[in-house]
Amino acid sequence: MGDHEHHKEEEKKDESLMEKIADKIHDRDSSSSSSDSDDEKKKSKSLKDKVYRLFGREKPLHRVLGGGKPADVFLWRDKKVSAGVLGGATAAWVLFDVLEYHLLTLLCHGLMLGLVGLFLWSTANTFIKKSPPHIPQVIIPEEPVMKCASALRIEINRGFAVLRDIASGKDLKKFLSVIAGLWILSLVGGCCDFLTLLYTITIALFTVPIFYEKYEDKVDFYAEKAMAELKKQYAVFDAKVLSKIPRGPLKDKKKD
Repeated sequence: MGDHEHHKEEEKKDESLMEKIADKIHDRDSSSSSSDSDDEKKKSKSLKDKVYRLFGREKPLHRVLGGGKPADVFLWRDKKVSAGVLGGATAAWVLFDVLEYHLLTLLCHGLMLGLVGLFLWSTANTFIKKSPPHIPQVIIPEEPVMKCASALRIEINRGFAVLRDIASGKDLKKFLSVIAGLWILSLVGGCCDFLTLLYTITIALFTVPIFYEKYEDKVDFYAEKAMAELKKQYAVFDAKVLSKIPRGPLKDKKKD
């Protein structure tokens, strides 16, 4: 009996040992499978990060447009405000461009109607012995005006710096791109007046971003093909034309 019980205890110890070994193997397998899944997630994330975005964009479209309220308006996050701004721009374009109503005339007529209305109201209240209407005092604060002027100054100086950099001849590709853009803009300006061009840009700001956000993957896919074709054509143009242009002495000295 003692030998039999001793044999059973040894079998139980062997079984417990086998169970521990199996548990360790299972833990290793689960850890390796989890590490494999983590690696796959990292690979998929890296592949997503490598997806081509239009103009090399890395930030979300909302942040590219500046974020905050302006981006919400352009992307129709607040439909009432977006519709109001677009409706106001349309009314201004119809009023000034289609009906040919001048801005100075509109301001004068508006001031005339406002002054006549307030004058008649004040006079009527005097006759009926009532207190005159309270006309609020309008004062433009200094701080917002200074901030706006400072921001405008910074943007103008930045524009001058960009123009100076382009005219210095450091980047021929950028120079040709700007010249081509200005030439296209001059052609567009010759076909329509400034107000129509401004209204067209406004319509584009309220339609193109929301369209791009909705069909982002498809637009980026076709844009990648178009950019590849443009680079190919530019390489041909560079080999046949730009490379044959004689370079200045400054660039030769830099190379030496």
